[in-house]
Amino acid sequence: MREPESEQSQQSTAEDRHASWLELFFDLIVVAGTAQLAHLLHGRPSLPDVGLFILLFLAFWMIWMCFTVYGNVIDDRARTWTMLLGMLGMAVLAASVAGVHEGEHQQAFAITYVLLRLVARRAWRRSGKMLEEWPIGQFTAGVTPWLVSIWVDGPARYWLWAAGLAIDLWTTLSASARKRQADTEARRNERTGHSPTLTLAQVDPVHLGERLGLFTLIVLGESIVQLVDVASEAGWDHALEFSGLAAFLLLVALWQLSLVHGYGGVPNLRESVLAPRLVLFLHWVTNGTLTALAAGLGAAMEHRHGQLPTGGRWVLCASLSVYFVLAVVAALVPRRTAQTPGEWGRLLGRLLPPLVLSLAIGLFGGGLPTPVVVWSLVAAAGWSLLGHLARPERTGLPNDA
Repeated sequence: MREPESEQSQQSTAEDRHASWLELFFDLIVVAGTAQLAHLLHGRPSLPDVGLFILLFLAFWMIWMCFTVYGNVIDDRARTWTMLLGMLGMAVLAASVAGVHEGEHQQAFAITYVLLRLVARRAWRRSGKMLEEWPIGQFTAGVTPWLVSIWVDGPARYWLWAAGLAIDLWTTLSASARKRQADTEARRNERTGHSPTLTLAQVDPVHLGERLGLFTLIVLGESIVQLVDVASEAGWDHALEFSGLAAFLLLVALWQLSLVHGYGGVPNLRESVLAPRLVLFLHWVTNGTLTALAAGLGAAMEHRHGQLPTGGRWVLCASLSVYFVLAVVAALVPRRTAQTPGEWGRLLGRLLPPLVLSLAIGLFGGGLPTPVVVWSLVAAAGWSLLGHLARPERTGLPNDA
């Protein structure tokens, strides 16, 4: 296996590299996907509904990431038809979500997922490159449970999907698992006559940050769509104006925390030294919580004259709580420049109170009117913005571990 490509050659093009028209067209599928996934949490979602949302969002995001990092590494040599085929398959995934409780839609989702993973694997093998930070693009061990699930009915199918995704996450996050997969791939190449020599590739940090940020913008846009949909069909009164303004301000605060003061949609990650694979993992969790938040804001607008149902309140408050947990985690990871105890204290002082407030509203806010709930969350997000400096900052991907 050859050494990674020259870092100097990558850095020389990083400043000029931006998402191509093909990649921007590909990202349009995220609009449809997040909208359908958010619908899983509408109404009075139960814990199984939340679990299914997490499962399907991770599967959808995983496929998007396989093709995104392929385009990131291969650059303008990425095959147009490979990207368009991935886009078509993701459209099928999105269309399958609404009826995923039915056997036919479940089968379609599983079959499409398996096919897309195989398409991504073939594209990577053809490129002659291997991205160690995202090995599941090349390795398909996690696909096996999905393949088995095609012939399984009932809840067992969901458990097989969860097992496959768990294998993929373990392969990505564990150094030992990545090494075993690489050794397995090399032996397979030797048996089949393929050359075991691959070029170890690295991500383009500026380009990847832009793609991750665009995904987050699309997810935030889904929240705007939720607000506009309710406002366009409802009678305009003070409750609508009051709740709509609060929801909009909450999204503005999250946009600033995620993109102006974060990296690729992950708050507070701008100066960290996390490996790209960990950044991608945090990106999945962040955008999953923002998608759930979109569903919660839609429910809040629908129940603006009364109280949020328990499930809707928990989706709204729990998603924002998880977001603040991520903000705390990102603040605590190692930084390029050491921070003084006073700086740590001020940073945590901006993050822990919003986390406590959003959790308290979820636990004890059952009797609060919906507008009060939403404005309280606005206050929580606004508090976390205090102390951030409104000046341009570097947005490069954290150094490789």
